[in-house]
Amino acid sequence: MKFDPNKHHRRSIRLKGFDYAQSGGYFITIVTYHRDLLFGEVVNKEMRLNEFGKIADECWRAIPEHFPNVELGAFVIMPKHVHGIVVINNDGRGTIYRAPTQEQFQKPVKGSIPTIIRTFKSAVTRLIGREHNATGIWQKNYYEHIIRNHEDWDRIHQYIKSNPSMWAEDEENPLKM
Repeated sequence: MKFDPNKHHRRSIRLKGFDYAQSGGYFITIVTYHRDLLFGEVVNKEMRLNEFGKIADECWRAIPEHFPNVELGAFVIMPKHVHGIVVINNDGRGTIYRAPTQEQFQKPVKGSIPTIIRTFKSAVTRLIGREHNATGIWQKNYYEHIIRNHEDWDRIHQYIKSNPSMWAEDEENPLKM
């Protein structure tokens, strides 16, 4: 079926006109398909990764290998989602300068947050499929927040680091009693 923007339009949750390839910090949350508990469990306020979770962890840590202008901040793989900080650093050391470009359907922007997250999700899906013959890993899309200042960074960093210890009280935790 050929793409028809009148039929196949998905409303973007991205900030209109923002260049998601520009330098800066981005808080990312990616959720599993149907919010299934795919990546392990929280035991005594500590995340214990299963085989799927180890693959997600390995792929997240590998992001800078595929995107040399990217550094990773705090991150955590939770039973049914991933939280992480991605920092794009286009300071001119070996990076290609380009005019700001918005992503469009089937026209990815090299080094942008959507391309980075798409590549991560694809790698996790491919490896889990190949090693465990499983499908249906991710929900469509992801949540992102542009980190605006040091206070924002500190608040998000603390939230990510404390996520496993808050799991027992989390409204999204299906095991909450």
